[in-house]
Amino acid sequence: MRLIDSHCHLNADRFDDDVEAVVAAARDVGIERILVPGWNVRSSERALELAARLPFLDAAVGVHPHDAAKVDPAGWGQVTTWAADDRVVAIGETGLDYDRVFSPIDAQLDNLRRNLALALETGKPAILHCRSRAGRRDAQDTLIDELRAAGIGGPRWSATFGDRPAAVIHSYSGPRDFAASAVDLGLAVSFSGLVFRPGEEASAEAVRLVPTDRLLVETDSPFLAPPGAPRRRNEPEWVRVTWLWVTDRRDETAHAVGDQLVSAYDATFPRARARS
Repeated sequence: MRLIDSHCHLNADRFDDDVEAVVAAARDVGIERILVPGWNVRSSERALELAARLPFLDAAVGVHPHDAAKVDPAGWGQVTTWAADDRVVAIGETGLDYDRVFSPIDAQLDNLRRNLALALETGKPAILHCRSRAGRRDAQDTLIDELRAAGIGGPRWSATFGDRPAAVIHSYSGPRDFAASAVDLGLAVSFSGLVFRPGEEASAEAVRLVPTDRLLVETDSPFLAPPGAPRRRNEPEWVRVTWLWVTDRRDETAHAVGDQLVSAYDATFPRARARS
């Protein structure tokens, strides 16, 4: 079976002692691609270190909304330098979090805009986190407004990205029309173990909207363990649970969906380096 994990924080300290074994277990169940995103300066550096040590992995560098107010100009300068590295296939993760608000919203918006500008500059898609408080959708609505204001879907972004997605909605959460708006902007959409949680039922409708060539799955390891996975630490091999959920919701064969996921990943995150 062919699978991917388009968002996996192997750069988290919970994997310090056995990351090689975790990657080997993922490969044993058919996972052909794993993307390791940063969320601040240190984790972005760690993602690059892992991609150098384990060339099978891809890296992303950027600043998460939780850390938006914590990264100084020198740190952001380091992120922009790393963004040109050929181990880096995306910018992020970035986005908006109106649920926990660990950084002020103004700082989150400034941070989102600079990450989007870096994505346009490098031609590497932005990875977008988006959370609202339960029963609300203000982060989703604001994110779509910001993407439109940045010109995503317009001529400057099209000239850089062509038919590739300029951004990915990671670990999808929100109403059906949020997915529809993302699709209209040409974005890719990724689903994680979050879809199994109460309150996320709209994801079952959203997953049917996403075109095959822009559909991704992920674990968001070590977080968001799906049913059956260890709660103490989610791992990339458990992406297979979400893959089967996607297969059921889209009424397609498992093999077909697996092939589609690998193709969509490669189209979204192309890289020149050979994997090993």
